[in-house]
Amino acid sequence: MIGLEQWTEIRRLYYAEHWTAGTIASALGVHRDTVLNAIESERFNMRGGRPRVSALDLYLPFIRGVLDQYPRLRATRLYEMLRDRGYRGSVVQLRRVVAKLRPTPKAEAYLRLQVLPGEEGQVDWGSFGKVMIGRASRALSCFVMVLSWSRAMHAIFASVFSSKLSVAPALPPAR
Repeated sequence: MIGLEQWTEIRRLYYAEHWTAGTIASALGVHRDTVLNAIESERFNMRGGRPRVSALDLYLPFIRGVLDQYPRLRATRLYEMLRDRGYRGSVVQLRRVVAKLRPTPKAEAYLRLQVLPGEEGQVDWGSFGKVMIGRASRALSCFVMVLSWSRAMHAIFASVFSSKLSVAPALPPAR
């Protein structure tokens, strides 16, 4: 990579003094390709070019207004609305414009919970209605524990029988 001073000197020697690329390269101690790149660098810069006219240019105020009011509206639905207003272009072209014009949703702030193995678990009880035990109807509950790090789950179903709590493990304990 050459600096701005060297780039300017190469261009001066080539355009003002009419030196060849090989002569400039040997005089400045750079490679001939470096001299050619410095000479040709402005060749592909597009300055003063006019933007192309699009079929959607007439409909841009309408598209902006609809997207401001309904930011999640699909481009295909917007395409149908534009077809009714006389647009005869492609839906692909409309999708490109909508992707640029659609307002970006505000990022939601959240805090990701990070725990070590065995550090935390979440516990809950659930009610599962009634279960028939013999001729008696008993309430069926479930104790569930989920470990935060591994997401391993342990569930135990239980039903109240008289004053005792009868417990039947539903799953083997998590290891």
